[in-house]
Amino acid sequence: MEKPWFSSYQEGVPHNINEKEYSSIVDLLESSFTKFSDRPAFHCMGKTLDFSDMDELSKKFASFLQNNLKLKKGARVALMMPNILQYPVALFGILRAGMVAVNVNPLYTERELEHQLKDSGAEAIIIFANSAKILENVVGKTDVKHVIVTQIGDMLGFPKSLLVNFVIKHVKKMVPAWELEDHIKFLDALALGDASKFKKESPTLEDTAFLQYTGGTTGVSKGAELTHGNIVANMVQARAWIRDAIKEGEEIIITPLPLYHIFSLTANCFIFSSVGALNVLITNPRDIPGFVKELSKWKFTAFTGVNTLFNALLNNKDFKDLDFSSLKLALGGGMAVQKAVAQEWKKTTGKPLIEAYGLTETSPAACINPMTLSEYNGKIGVPIPSTDVKILDDDGKELGVNEPGELAIKGPQVMKGYWNRPEETSKVFTEDGYFKTGDIACVDEKGFFQIVDRKKDMILVSGFNVYPNEVEDVIVTHPKILEAAAIGVPHEKSGEVVKVFVVKKPGQEITEDEIMQFCKKELTGYKCPKMVEFRDELPKSNVGKILRKDLRN
Repeated sequence: MEKPWFSSYQEGVPHNINEKEYSSIVDLLESSFTKFSDRPAFHCMGKTLDFSDMDELSKKFASFLQNNLKLKKGARVALMMPNILQYPVALFGILRAGMVAVNVNPLYTERELEHQLKDSGAEAIIIFANSAKILENVVGKTDVKHVIVTQIGDMLGFPKSLLVNFVIKHVKKMVPAWELEDHIKFLDALALGDASKFKKESPTLEDTAFLQYTGGTTGVSKGAELTHGNIVANMVQARAWIRDAIKEGEEIIITPLPLYHIFSLTANCFIFSSVGALNVLITNPRDIPGFVKELSKWKFTAFTGVNTLFNALLNNKDFKDLDFSSLKLALGGGMAVQKAVAQEWKKTTGKPLIEAYGLTETSPAACINPMTLSEYNGKIGVPIPSTDVKILDDDGKELGVNEPGELAIKGPQVMKGYWNRPEETSKVFTEDGYFKTGDIACVDEKGFFQIVDRKKDMILVSGFNVYPNEVEDVIVTHPKILEAAAIGVPHEKSGEVVKVFVVKKPGQEITEDEIMQFCKKELTGYKCPKMVEFRDELPKSNVGKILRKDLRN
């Protein structure tokens, strides 16, 4: 297929980018540290770190990993934190030491955490004290030899750090008692790193930078292997797209989505750091009144989020009273932006909510709507520079305009493959190197793509992937349950929620509430079913495979 989308490009946006503009993510970061040294880089809970602070602190952490922990280039290091200042410090340190960052959701259960640590082969973990109890119970079953623990207030400076940590632990009782032998405190790690010499590493574009975990068809999550080249390319692609909307050294971006999520990681952390922007980190975006109060302090210019977050803000009366005069761009990703939310956002802020599309496997951006778009169009946009997208039928044949089929993507931002899973990798790539997304889409004559359905059974809850197999595998371990099937059902707030169909074992009785409580012990909140329907039997194919599509109808 020809590339009709070029005609919809904004003036000045190149058809192709220079994939080697930076030699690595480290090169990108260090150029920002130099160029914007006296500019604020990250803010959280009243404390701001400049780019020069980020340079020094991340160098100390890199030195600690190299000299004190004796970790080698390429070692996997896990990060398990919400949006706090320690996250970018540790992340940049890991990358500068030539190591691989393994992002972990701090809300994971023991089962989920154990799998990810084992699968990645992580040798060290930097963990939020609130999650340390979860680690305590599984660390002995993994390759993790070094545990660095941080409390929420550690980077806030004396005496605020002591006060915040005391309140969180003793007043709000948000830190379950934990015991981890030989753990190191985060601030001690920085001090130790400062006492030794950082050895500069020079990773290449081909080197792996992240193992970014996403759901799996086999019921366990897989690590998408993202190279320095993948992230650099996506950063340069997206920056070229928004370049007319932003100015170097002047932007303030609100960062409510967790930095461990690929959307926020690339868009907020890397793209905006490369233009000298200030990232305002929101540690708990679920606290909408607290979030709005923080927003009132800033003349913010950019905002990224998911549909559920935008909707929650728009339903807060104080949000509508904020000053939006400085806002230049708002970007929605992770899940479909709903028309009603987009229209209300435009009405409230005066700026359109621009929808983008991507996946963990594409670092993530693949399609974005033009920044000149004035109204919601229900489309995911057009392919960004150096990206080719096509629609395939079940036989892999390319389809034409307005013919629905599977969306397939090719570009420098597409992952190397799934970590240690060559078979899974080969399943998702075509012979000519296109990544098959599992989403059913069509394209119009102008090259705008629209998602119409989902080929795979993945459920999308507030921008997070939930794979039915994982939910089912947990539920059927209950001694009273014979079979289970999970599907996604529409939900006005989160886009979709998990519904499970359950067949009880003969002679057994179990309630909906029992099942939900059982799931809470094994699954992160967003993966837990919100609805349970009991059935005498589940629809199956002639070979015995449960037919989820029949349950959806």
